Amino acid sequence: MKSFKLALAIVLSGIVSLGSHAQMKIKGSDTVLPLSQKEAEKYMIAHKGANVSVSGGGSGVGISALIDNNTDIAMSSRPLKMEEKMKLQEGGKTFKEVMVAKDALAVIVNNSNPVSKLTRQQLEDIYTGKVNNWKEVGGPDMKIIVYSRESSSGTYEFFKEHVMMKKNYASDVLAKPGTGDIVQSVAQTKGAIGYVGLAYVNKTVKPMSVSFDGKYFEKPSFKGAKTGTYPISRPLYYYYMTTKEKEVKPFIDYVLSKEGQKTVDEVGYVSIN
Repeated sequence: MKSFKLALAIVLSGIVSLGSHAQMKIKGSDTVLPLSQKEAEKYMIAHKGANVSVSGGGSGVGISALIDNNTDIAMSSRPLKMEEKMKLQEGGKTFKEVMVAKDALAVIVNNSNPVSKLTRQQLEDIYTGKVNNWKEVGGPDMKIIVYSRESSSGTYEFFKEHVMMKKNYASDVLAKPGTGDIVQSVAQTKGAIGYVGLAYVNKTVKPMSVSFDGKYFEKPSFKGAKTGTYPISRPLYYYYMTTKEKEVKPFIDYVLSKEGQKTVDEVGYVSIN
């Protein structure tokens, strides 16, 4: 009998051990992706046996995965839509929203473009198709090649709502599945323009100074996003079901900790502390 109890205890301890090392899935926003990957990497070093899997696809993809129970945490660069909230709450389910960082959305052009600043109205006109040549906004006689994220992207939604004032994108705007694709396309195309999270900006493209009042122009920066002086700033979120709180909270607490928020700044986002 004692040997049976001992064997049972060993089996049960094995089950507990396996459970503690179960894979946590994080999916969604390509904007939040580099941050979550770095946070997961550091978390797994600090917590031996932890297994965190991170993948992108867009905010809408992550939220859909959360609704379908295919991810533990959904990354999003926009708040949930009403229809998404309704779906998540069906059957008495509840969810939690956690802001993990802030971001500045940078408008980028090819390095050869002499134009260095645009107003919100000019951006709206470019993305709605009203303006299609750089000479119309003080640049050379050159066709504007417009790049955007796909409609499943939270960045697409944020730009449409806060910069285009909810107007529709022009039919000839070229949609890209990932933020890195936009950076690469703008870097390789002289007349191109696009928008990306600040962490994706590198020397291959030129970030534009932007003004919402037509007078004060500011380049995207960590400081501007933190203080709110840069006009295209936004919060970044994690969403999870309360039924998964026990599993996901240690990781989220880590991201919100002093060490986790230090990583936010290191990766190129804006900490919330």
